Amino acid sequence: MNRRKKQSKKETTRERVALITGITGQDGSYLAEFLLQKGYRVFGLMRRSSSFNTARINHLYQDPHDPDPRLQLVYGDLNDASSLNKILRSIRPDEIYNLGAQSHVRVSFDVPEYTAEITGVGTLRLLEAIRDSGIHPKFYQASSSEMFGKVQAIPQNETTPFYPRSPYGVAKVYSYWITVNYRESYNMFACNGILFNHESPRRGETFVSRKITKGAARIKLGIQQELFLGNLESRRDWGFAGDYVEAMWLMLQQEEPEDFVIATGKHYSITDLLDIAFEEVSLNWKDYVRIDSRYYRPAEVDLLVGDSGKARKKLGWEPRISFNDLIRMMVKADLEEEIQKNHGTQGLLGDKPFGGKWVPAYSGAELESVSPFSR
Repeated sequence: MNRRKKQSKKETTRERVALITGITGQDGSYLAEFLLQKGYRVFGLMRRSSSFNTARINHLYQDPHDPDPRLQLVYGDLNDASSLNKILRSIRPDEIYNLGAQSHVRVSFDVPEYTAEITGVGTLRLLEAIRDSGIHPKFYQASSSEMFGKVQAIPQNETTPFYPRSPYGVAKVYSYWITVNYRESYNMFACNGILFNHESPRRGETFVSRKITKGAARIKLGIQQELFLGNLESRRDWGFAGDYVEAMWLMLQQEEPEDFVIATGKHYSITDLLDIAFEEVSLNWKDYVRIDSRYYRPAEVDLLVGDSGKARKKLGWEPRISFNDLIRMMVKADLEEEIQKNHGTQGLLGDKPFGGKWVPAYSGAELESVSPFSR
């Protein structure tokens, strides 16, 4: 405990360095923005592939030849312990945010072994690399509301028992407990953020929230005719990803490591989401949505809603963006993206005809106005 406090005081006297796994994902991109604005030097772990998957962070990119780059990408993999050890010894981060994972719940049923290897054991590799390196960073583990699965209490908080209903949820439970174990066994500053569903215009297009907002935009523009979905009755606690990354950072600024639920405390069904998204484009979703049984999970999770009272009290954290505003923001962003992709930049300059229809144009400034980082 004393070592952690001494380390914390030492950190305030020099530039802070953060390592983010999963930096190219939705949360990683928002977190990188947030930390850069806080004055951090940020390193992002990126897997090697034949093509770059950096669209979400391209606006943050700095030429590696820059004499003082604030953001740097390093090659590594949660499936490769040697790369993790090498990276930690090289950059010696003050804070590590482990956001990397195979994070699609439905896909985890198709690739359960890979999900366990990356989402579960990958966390162990990173914790063991920290222990082996001899450095003492603060460690954040991205835990998930999917760990609650078949819920044992409503709402769910830090003391609610876990009952995961997918390989993804099971892997996250392993990551949660191995983080607790290393905290208690090796006196690490290691904490879990149990984040409920959080979305944004940067959400992957195969996740149901973005699939719906993008589908609504494409149907409005005449590019797509139908939208295929699975279970419409499941209910989730949805917030804005930009709000949630602030909570991650706040957890690592505390004197002692603790685990926190991050949620809005409100829940909505898929049909509620459809209502808002299609209302934004003046359409009735019932005319376009079709049910495809392939999108049902083998084991469903009916209701997730979080109690973030501990985070609100101890971290001073509050969600800023409402569910309605979040979904409208996503639809507007998808309209703008599709207009630009299919009709050029002129579609952004005002109301323009597209495919024989008149559609509203939205400026980037309008979308950015709801970002917590613009305040």
